[in-house]
Amino acid sequence: MHNATEMLKHNLLVSISAKQQFLQQQEQLSLFSSAVQQVVECYRKGGRLYIAGNGGSAADAQHLAAEFVSKLAKVRAPLAAEALTVDSSILTAIGNDYGYDQIFSRQIEGKMTDKDIFLGITTSGQSPNIINALEKCRQMAIPTIIFTGRDGGAAKAHADYCIVAPGDATSTIQEIHIVLAHTLCECVEQAIFNTNI
Repeated sequence: MHNATEMLKHNLLVSISAKQQFLQQQEQLSLFSSAVQQVVECYRKGGRLYIAGNGGSAADAQHLAAEFVSKLAKVRAPLAAEALTVDSSILTAIGNDYGYDQIFSRQIEGKMTDKDIFLGITTSGQSPNIINALEKCRQMAIPTIIFTGRDGGAAKAHADYCIVAPGDATSTIQEIHIVLAHTLCECVEQAIFNTNI
């Protein structure tokens, strides 16, 4: 693979293979469907979606929040969603005063109620701040969803719905996370607004 075309072809094939593998995982598909229904129920009772991740997953959290608040593909009323990764003053204050591992759990304690739902994104499933967020949600009786990879990591034991993307590379896992995120938003739009996208 000494040129860009061959590298691209290789990466596309790896991505396609991972997606085909996910298509065969009936338990994961069923878990995703249940997680979607939980988000729909959250919105129907007046709750909000809060999303968090680190690095590229932080960008994915912001991306997904934007799709919910603005729109995915159809004009409709906004759906309340917030990425817990965007307020630099809150993040640095909590990081400085309590430690980086608490940057999400502290926000959850201050912002969320049991009407809301939390979605964590972690390719490894080992991010301490995501695990602490899940534990805080459990203490507060807030339902939780995790998009993760590999074997689900430590986060798997702490989430109500753990969706594990196949693939060895972080980039491949993240590509499936984006498909999951867009599909989640599409399904919620259809359920809440009775649209066909």
